[in-house]
Amino acid sequence: MIYISIVNMTEFDIYTYGIPIVLLLIFAEVIYSTIKGSKFYKLEDTLAGLGLLVGNFTIGLLTKGSIFFIYIYLYQFKLITVNDLLPMWAVWLATFIMIDFVYYWYHRFSHRVRFMWAVHMNHHSSEEMNFTVSLRQAWFGPITKVPFFIVMPLIGFDPIITAVAGVASTLWGVIGHTQWIRRLGVLEYILVTPSSHRVHHGSNECYIDKNYGNLLIVWDRLFGTFAEEIEPVRFGIRENVKTFNPIKITFMFWQQMVSDFKNSKNQKERLLSFFGKPEWKP
Repeated sequence: MIYISIVNMTEFDIYTYGIPIVLLLIFAEVIYSTIKGSKFYKLEDTLAGLGLLVGNFTIGLLTKGSIFFIYIYLYQFKLITVNDLLPMWAVWLATFIMIDFVYYWYHRFSHRVRFMWAVHMNHHSSEEMNFTVSLRQAWFGPITKVPFFIVMPLIGFDPIITAVAGVASTLWGVIGHTQWIRRLGVLEYILVTPSSHRVHHGSNECYIDKNYGNLLIVWDRLFGTFAEEIEPVRFGIRENVKTFNPIKITFMFWQQMVSDFKNSKNQKERLLSFFGKPEWKP
Protein backbone atom coordinates (compact mmCIF):
# COMPACT_ATOMS: atom_id res chain seq x y z
CA MET A 1 0.00 0.00 0.00
CA ILE A 2 2.82 2.41 0.85
CA TYR A 3 4.50 1.53 -2.44
CA ILE A 4 1.37 2.32 -4.45
CA SER A 5 0.59 5.51 -2.52
CA ILE A 6 4.06 6.87 -3.26
CA VAL A 7 3.50 6.27 -6.97
CA ASN A 8 0.12 8.00 -6.90
CA MET A 9 1.52 10.95 -4.96
CA THR A 10 4.43 11.33 -7.34
CA GLU A 11 2.25 11.12 -10.43
CA PHE A 12 -0.19 13.53 -8.83
CA ASP A 13 2.64 16.02 -8.38
CA ILE A 14 3.57 15.70 -12.05
CA TYR A 15 -0.02 16.32 -13.13
CA THR A 16 -0.34 19.20 -10.67
CA TYR A 17 2.38 21.07 -12.54
CA GLY A 18 1.66 19.66 -16.00
CA ILE A 19 -2.08 20.20 -16.39
CA PRO A 20 -2.01 23.99 -15.78
CA ILE A 21 0.82 24.29 -18.32
CA VAL A 22 -1.21 22.35 -20.91
CA LEU A 23 -4.30 24.49 -20.26
CA LEU A 24 -2.19 27.64 -20.55
CA LEU A 25 -0.76 26.44 -23.87
CA ILE A 26 -4.25 25.75 -25.21
CA PHE A 27 -5.51 29.16 -24.05
CA ALA A 28 -2.52 30.96 -25.58
CA GLU A 29 -2.90 29.08 -28.87
CA VAL A 30 -6.61 29.92 -29.05
CA ILE A 31 -5.82 33.61 -28.51
CA TYR A 32 -3.05 33.51 -31.12
CA SER A 33 -5.28 31.68 -33.61
CA THR A 34 -8.10 34.18 -33.09
CA ILE A 35 -5.86 37.23 -33.49
CA LYS A 36 -4.13 35.84 -36.58
CA GLY A 37 -7.33 34.39 -38.06
CA SER A 38 -5.55 31.03 -38.40
CA LYS A 39 -8.61 28.94 -37.46
CA PHE A 40 -6.58 26.29 -35.66
CA TYR A 41 -9.63 25.27 -33.59
CA LYS A 42 -13.09 23.91 -34.36
CA LEU A 43 -15.50 23.44 -31.46
CA GLU A 44 -16.86 20.06 -32.60
CA ASP A 45 -13.36 18.71 -33.13
CA THR A 46 -12.24 19.87 -29.68
CA LEU A 47 -15.29 18.27 -28.04
CA ALA A 48 -14.60 15.00 -29.86
CA GLY A 49 -11.07 15.06 -28.48
CA LEU A 50 -12.37 15.59 -24.96
CA GLY A 51 -14.76 12.65 -25.41
CA LEU A 52 -11.88 10.41 -26.43
CA LEU A 53 -9.83 11.64 -23.47
CA VAL A 54 -12.66 10.78 -21.06
CA GLY A 55 -12.81 7.24 -22.44
CA ASN A 56 -9.05 6.82 -22.19
CA PHE A 57 -9.02 8.17 -18.63
CA THR A 58 -11.86 5.86 -17.60
CA ILE A 59 -10.19 2.74 -19.01
CA GLY A 60 -6.90 3.83 -17.48
CA LEU A 61 -8.52 4.34 -14.09
CA LEU A 62 -10.10 0.87 -14.21
CA THR A 63 -6.93 -0.92 -15.30
CA LYS A 64 -4.10 1.15 -13.79
CA GLY A 65 -3.90 -0.75 -10.50
CA SER A 66 -3.82 -4.15 -12.20
CA ILE A 67 -1.26 -3.06 -14.78
CA PHE A 68 1.02 -1.54 -12.16
CA PHE A 69 0.73 -4.74 -10.11
CA ILE A 70 1.93 -6.70 -13.17
CA TYR A 71 4.99 -4.44 -13.43
CA ILE A 72 5.70 -4.79 -9.70
CA TYR A 73 5.33 -8.56 -9.92
CA LEU A 74 7.65 -8.85 -12.94
CA TYR A 75 10.23 -6.60 -11.29
CA GLN A 76 11.19 -9.43 -8.92
CA PHE A 77 12.43 -11.41 -11.96
CA LYS A 78 14.63 -8.55 -13.23
CA LEU A 79 17.91 -9.33 -14.95
CA ILE A 80 19.71 -6.49 -13.20
CA THR A 81 18.84 -3.69 -10.79
CA VAL A 82 19.38 -0.45 -12.66
CA ASN A 83 19.08 1.57 -9.42
CA ASP A 84 22.12 -0.24 -7.99
CA LEU A 85 24.30 0.24 -11.05
CA LEU A 86 23.91 3.98 -11.71
CA PRO A 87 23.68 7.23 -9.76
CA MET A 88 20.09 8.42 -9.42
CA TRP A 89 20.37 11.14 -12.07
CA ALA A 90 21.62 8.52 -14.55
CA VAL A 91 18.83 6.15 -13.56
CA TRP A 92 16.26 8.80 -14.47
CA LEU A 93 18.04 9.61 -17.73
CA ALA A 94 18.28 5.93 -18.68
CA THR A 95 14.60 5.44 -17.81
CA PHE A 96 13.50 8.30 -20.06
CA ILE A 97 15.60 6.95 -22.93
CA MET A 98 14.38 3.38 -22.48
CA ILE A 99 10.72 4.47 -22.26
CA ASP A 100 11.12 6.39 -25.49
CA PHE A 101 12.81 3.44 -27.23
CA VAL A 102 10.04 1.04 -26.20
CA TYR A 103 7.40 3.61 -27.12
CA TYR A 104 8.90 3.99 -30.59
CA TRP A 105 8.32 0.29 -31.30
CA TYR A 106 4.89 0.26 -29.67
CA HIS A 107 3.93 3.27 -31.77
CA ARG A 108 5.35 1.78 -34.94
CA PHE A 109 3.42 -1.48 -34.43
CA SER A 110 0.31 0.60 -33.72
CA HIS A 111 0.54 1.96 -37.26
CA ARG A 112 1.40 -1.30 -39.00
CA VAL A 113 -0.80 -3.96 -37.35
CA ARG A 114 -4.54 -3.75 -37.96
CA PHE A 115 -5.94 -4.43 -34.50
CA MET A 116 -3.43 -2.02 -32.95
CA TRP A 117 -4.26 0.60 -35.56
CA ALA A 118 -7.95 0.12 -34.65
CA VAL A 119 -7.00 1.35 -31.17
CA HIS A 120 -4.53 4.05 -32.17
CA MET A 121 -6.33 5.61 -35.15
CA ASN A 122 -8.49 7.59 -32.70
CA HIS A 123 -5.50 9.83 -32.10
CA HIS A 124 -5.13 10.53 -35.82
CA SER A 125 -8.84 11.03 -36.50
CA SER A 126 -8.68 14.83 -36.40
CA GLU A 127 -8.15 16.87 -39.56
CA GLU A 128 -6.93 19.73 -37.38
CA MET A 129 -3.65 20.25 -35.56
CA ASN A 130 -3.62 22.05 -32.23
CA PHE A 131 -2.79 21.30 -28.60
CA THR A 132 -6.21 19.71 -27.96
CA VAL A 133 -5.47 17.06 -30.60
CA SER A 134 -3.02 15.64 -28.05
CA LEU A 135 -6.06 14.89 -25.87
CA ARG A 136 -7.36 12.42 -28.46
CA GLN A 137 -6.06 9.43 -26.56
CA ALA A 138 -7.10 5.91 -27.56
CA TRP A 139 -9.58 4.32 -25.18
CA PHE A 140 -7.73 1.01 -25.06
CA GLY A 141 -4.22 2.43 -25.35
CA PRO A 142 -3.36 1.71 -21.69
CA ILE A 143 -3.99 -2.00 -22.38
CA THR A 144 -2.19 -2.38 -25.71
CA LYS A 145 0.96 -0.79 -24.26
CA VAL A 146 1.40 -3.53 -21.66
CA PRO A 147 2.95 -6.26 -23.90
CA PHE A 148 5.63 -3.77 -24.93
CA PHE A 149 6.39 -2.08 -21.61
CA ILE A 150 6.64 -5.26 -19.54
CA VAL A 151 10.22 -5.36 -20.81
CA MET A 152 11.05 -2.41 -18.53
CA PRO A 153 10.71 -4.19 -15.14
CA LEU A 154 12.15 -7.41 -16.58
CA ILE A 155 15.33 -5.59 -17.59
CA GLY A 156 15.53 -3.95 -14.18
CA PHE A 157 13.93 -0.49 -14.38
CA ASP A 158 12.15 0.53 -11.19
CA PRO A 159 8.35 0.59 -11.84
CA ILE A 160 7.88 3.73 -9.70
CA ILE A 161 10.48 5.74 -11.60
CA THR A 162 9.16 4.32 -14.87
CA ALA A 163 5.62 5.44 -14.02
CA VAL A 164 6.67 8.99 -13.18
CA ALA A 165 8.98 9.32 -16.19
CA GLY A 166 6.21 7.93 -18.38
CA VAL A 167 3.81 10.65 -17.25
CA ALA A 168 6.43 13.34 -17.86
CA SER A 169 7.14 11.94 -21.34
CA THR A 170 3.43 11.94 -22.15
CA LEU A 171 3.13 15.60 -21.16
CA TRP A 172 6.07 16.44 -23.43
CA GLY A 173 4.10 14.84 -26.27
CA VAL A 174 1.50 17.60 -25.95
CA ILE A 175 4.05 20.16 -27.18
CA GLY A 176 4.27 18.52 -30.60
CA HIS A 177 0.61 19.05 -31.44
CA THR A 178 0.61 22.59 -32.78
CA GLN A 179 0.99 24.67 -35.94
CA TRP A 180 1.97 27.67 -33.83
CA ILE A 181 5.57 26.64 -33.25
CA ARG A 182 7.57 26.26 -36.44
CA ARG A 183 11.13 24.81 -36.47
CA LEU A 184 13.50 24.67 -33.49
CA GLY A 185 16.95 24.69 -35.05
CA VAL A 186 19.42 22.10 -33.79
CA LEU A 187 16.75 20.53 -31.54
CA GLU A 188 15.18 19.10 -34.70
CA TYR A 189 18.03 16.57 -34.80
CA ILE A 190 17.49 15.36 -31.24
CA LEU A 191 13.93 15.87 -30.00
CA VAL A 192 10.47 15.27 -31.39
CA THR A 193 9.45 18.84 -32.19
CA PRO A 194 6.16 20.29 -33.44
CA SER A 195 7.59 20.22 -36.97
CA SER A 196 8.49 16.52 -36.88
CA HIS A 197 5.23 15.58 -35.18
CA ARG A 198 3.13 17.49 -37.71
CA VAL A 199 4.66 15.15 -40.27
CA HIS A 200 3.51 12.18 -38.20
CA HIS A 201 -0.09 13.46 -38.32
CA GLY A 202 0.05 14.07 -42.05
CA SER A 203 -1.96 12.12 -44.63
CA ASN A 204 0.39 13.19 -47.44
CA GLU A 205 1.79 10.04 -49.01
CA CYS A 206 5.37 11.09 -48.21
CA TYR A 207 4.45 11.53 -44.53
CA ILE A 208 2.51 8.30 -43.94
CA ASP A 209 4.00 6.19 -41.12
CA LYS A 210 6.86 8.54 -40.29
CA ASN A 211 8.29 10.05 -37.09
CA TYR A 212 7.08 7.61 -34.43
CA GLY A 213 9.13 8.98 -31.52
CA ASN A 214 7.58 10.75 -28.55
CA LEU A 215 10.55 12.47 -26.91
CA LEU A 216 13.56 11.68 -29.11
CA ILE A 217 13.62 11.78 -32.91
CA VAL A 218 16.89 9.82 -32.99
CA TRP A 219 15.07 6.44 -33.23
CA ASP A 220 13.34 7.51 -36.44
CA ARG A 221 16.61 8.72 -37.89
CA LEU A 222 18.31 5.49 -36.84
CA PHE A 223 15.63 3.06 -38.08
CA GLY A 224 14.73 4.84 -41.31
CA THR A 225 11.30 6.23 -40.43
CA PHE A 226 12.21 9.92 -40.33
CA ALA A 227 10.71 12.48 -42.68
CA GLU A 228 11.33 16.21 -42.65
CA GLU A 229 8.45 18.67 -42.91
CA ILE A 230 8.81 20.00 -46.44
CA GLU A 231 5.44 20.23 -48.19
CA PRO A 232 2.33 21.58 -46.40
CA VAL A 233 0.81 18.92 -44.15
CA ARG A 234 -2.71 17.60 -44.74
CA PHE A 235 -3.78 16.42 -41.30
CA GLY A 236 -5.79 13.26 -40.76
CA ILE A 237 -5.71 9.74 -42.18
CA ARG A 238 -6.08 8.24 -45.64
CA GLU A 239 -9.83 7.80 -45.18
CA ASN A 240 -10.96 10.42 -42.69
CA VAL A 241 -13.69 9.52 -40.23
CA LYS A 242 -16.03 12.43 -41.01
CA THR A 243 -17.63 12.29 -37.57
CA PHE A 244 -17.13 14.00 -34.23
CA ASN A 245 -18.78 11.21 -32.24
CA PRO A 246 -16.07 9.73 -29.97
CA ILE A 247 -17.87 6.37 -29.73
CA LYS A 248 -18.09 6.04 -33.52
CA ILE A 249 -14.45 7.09 -33.87
CA THR A 250 -13.35 4.53 -31.27
CA PHE A 251 -15.08 1.53 -32.84
CA MET A 252 -15.04 2.51 -36.53
CA PHE A 253 -12.03 0.45 -37.57
CA TRP A 254 -13.09 -2.47 -35.36
CA GLN A 255 -16.28 -2.64 -37.43
CA GLN A 256 -14.17 -2.58 -40.58
CA MET A 257 -12.06 -5.49 -39.34
CA VAL A 258 -15.13 -7.58 -38.49
CA SER A 259 -16.57 -6.85 -41.93
CA ASP A 260 -13.28 -7.83 -43.59
CA PHE A 261 -13.21 -11.03 -41.51
CA LYS A 262 -16.69 -11.97 -42.71
CA ASN A 263 -15.71 -11.30 -46.33
CA SER A 264 -12.48 -13.30 -46.11
CA LYS A 265 -12.23 -16.34 -48.38
CA ASN A 266 -9.73 -18.42 -46.40
CA GLN A 267 -7.94 -18.77 -43.08
CA LYS A 268 -5.03 -16.58 -44.16
CA GLU A 269 -7.35 -13.72 -45.00
CA ARG A 270 -9.18 -14.14 -41.70
CA LEU A 271 -5.88 -13.77 -39.85
CA LEU A 272 -4.90 -10.77 -41.96
CA SER A 273 -8.23 -9.13 -41.10
CA PHE A 274 -6.85 -8.53 -37.61
CA PHE A 275 -3.09 -8.93 -37.92
CA GLY A 276 -2.36 -7.60 -41.41
CA LYS A 277 -1.41 -4.06 -42.35
CA PRO A 278 -4.11 -1.39 -41.83
CA GLU A 279 -4.48 -0.81 -45.57
CA TRP A 280 -4.99 -4.55 -46.31
CA LYS A 281 -8.30 -5.59 -47.90
CA PRO A 282 -9.68 -9.12 -48.35
